[in-house]
Amino acid sequence: MTSEIAEPPARAIANGRTVDDTADVKGRIEAFADQVSEIIVGKSHSVRLAVACLIARGHLLIEDVPGVGKTTLSHALANSLGLNFRRIQFTSDLLPADILGNSIFAQAEQRFIFHKGPLFSQVVLIDEVNRATPKTQSALLEAMEENHVSIDGVTHRLPTPFFVIATQNPQQQIGTFPLPESQLDRFLMRIELGVPDRSSERAMLLGMDRRELLKKMRPILSAEVLQEIQEAARRVHVSGPLLDYLQDLLDASRRRHRIGLSPRAGLALLHAAQAWALMQGREMVLPEDIQAVGVPVMAHRLGHDVENSGESGRALAGNLLHGVLVG
Repeated sequence: MTSEIAEPPARAIANGRTVDDTADVKGRIEAFADQVSEIIVGKSHSVRLAVACLIARGHLLIEDVPGVGKTTLSHALANSLGLNFRRIQFTSDLLPADILGNSIFAQAEQRFIFHKGPLFSQVVLIDEVNRATPKTQSALLEAMEENHVSIDGVTHRLPTPFFVIATQNPQQQIGTFPLPESQLDRFLMRIELGVPDRSSERAMLLGMDRRELLKKMRPILSAEVLQEIQEAARRVHVSGPLLDYLQDLLDASRRRHRIGLSPRAGLALLHAAQAWALMQGREMVLPEDIQAVGVPVMAHRLGHDVENSGESGRALAGNLLHGVLVG
């Protein structure tokens, strides 16, 4: 897969100027990821996957047991971006209007005026998304897919960029409502953090409180820079043989599993691989890029049961990547 690069070099804005050097883009991304990694100690790979999800214009689902840093990672990502940020705690009594907003009658003007809810932010943290009922969960579908919401017959555009980070507790915990396949598919990636290794945990125990560190963080990327980087990722070249490999993965998933990968999943895998390639400072996608992001992109689309290691989506995605050969 060494075909000529048909697209022009990736472009991004750095320090107020437009540059053509992909290395400059890589440097900006690395500075962003490194600052987040200072907060989430010992999880640099998970942090970089989250950054790739952002660059690919996707939404991120973080699933793990309480206390491993899901919410802290979300805050660190938001604080490293020069974007407005809102956090919504999902609970069983939360209503769709609580996140979307309400139309309230203004007596003085004799008309209804729409008051935007917390979803109208550039970075939205949905904490414990599976604590809310399916009705409230479904209110996110249109927003995450279309970047707008429809209320009382009127369409309201969401801000750009728009990035949803949702945290989820394991399904066997009390008071959770499993996300349906249609909503899981709206998340470009699902990642897990897990507990840190012993040395990283020691550094965290002896270091400054994470909440204090979050207060000291400064934005690394502005909205303009982020959008330029996102556009640069979409221009990363994809060769014909690379697309053959991606389609072989999709075909194999449909032959082997009850729930195969959809064309939308194929687009998600492609865009995530382009973002990962850009993060490596390259202007074309390699099979290694697809393999690097394959499990986080495919696992939640292949299986619900994340606790059964033999049948989990992670295991199914890993088997696909090992079983489909690069042509």
